[in-house]
Amino acid sequence: MRILAIAVAQWRISAVMPLSFVRHTRRLMITGLTVLLCAMIGCGGPSHDIVGKWRTSDDPNTIVWEFSQNGSVAIGSIRGRYSFGDRNRVKIETPFGTAFYQMELLGDHMILKDPNGSKLEFTRIRH
Repeated sequence: MRILAIAVAQWRISAVMPLSFVRHTRRLMITGLTVLLCAMIGCGGPSHDIVGKWRTSDDPNTIVWEFSQNGSVAIGSIRGRYSFGDRNRVKIETPFGTAFYQMELLGDHMILKDPNGSKLEFTRIRH
């Protein structure tokens, strides 16, 4: 009898464990996806860090580049679009052409390097 009771108890445990795990698996997946989504939104990344007005020098007469959160860019009076690729690459499209840059961004300082080696250095404009 005792062996039968142990066998029944083991069967109940093994039958309940998968059901319990399945029930909690969905909850764990939803929690994990929620955490991942919040991390992605909260990270910001280069698309949020670039938003604002940038100037290439301290001279107030230089052309201001303004990056908007919706992916548009204004370079003086020229309007265009920007988008990000892998490894901090940014593509800027204007009616005059498309340019690709490697972007380095540290606080209020940004450097855009083109594949030919030239670079543009910017400082964020604070109002």
